[in-house]
Amino acid sequence: MPDDMYETRLGAKGSLRIAGIDEVGRGPWAGPVVAAAVVLDPAAIPEGLDDSKKLSAKRRETLYAQLFEAAEIGMGEATVDEIDRLNILQASFLAMRRAIDALPVPPGHLLIDGNRLPTGLPCPATPVVGGDGLSISIAAASIVAKVARDRAMVTLAQQHPHYAWESNKGYGTSAHQVGLKSHGITPHHRRSFKPIHKILYQEN
Repeated sequence: MPDDMYETRLGAKGSLRIAGIDEVGRGPWAGPVVAAAVVLDPAAIPEGLDDSKKLSAKRRETLYAQLFEAAEIGMGEATVDEIDRLNILQASFLAMRRAIDALPVPPGHLLIDGNRLPTGLPCPATPVVGGDGLSISIAAASIVAKVARDRAMVTLAQQHPHYAWESNKGYGTSAHQVGLKSHGITPHHRRSFKPIHKILYQEN
């Protein structure tokens, strides 16, 4: 389970307003990549924060609501067009910067999941490999980003019902592949991703 070790160490060095940053949606074939920035209130941290992938959808929804009541949150995303234009890594960094910029008060230090940092950050930052399983701030961000993106994909599934996005969230499952074969590519598919690019190449 993640804990507050990183936050406590930074606080002891004088860092204030520590924000955890995480993104969701690098791997899917469709939909945006979504990032969240979360500054927790040490006096009101929801119980059970963990890597969003280790939590049930129901538990994530509960924690999502609790976080919006008790924490400061910024959200950001990069569109499919931006993913195709920039590549998925740079689009993920763009979503992170947008999430940080969306915080109601500028942060003093960032804890960012992963081994690389985006450029153009507004304050010092520390990369944390596997951070969503180590830092409660990053875990909180992973939950917020996951719930927000899952909701967005459910909405897109209602507009494009043939790809099972409500369950696979845009990943390349067998149901998604069947939808691609029978109904083709939508504006929400990532054309730079090899499976989608291959379909486009075959069509041309």
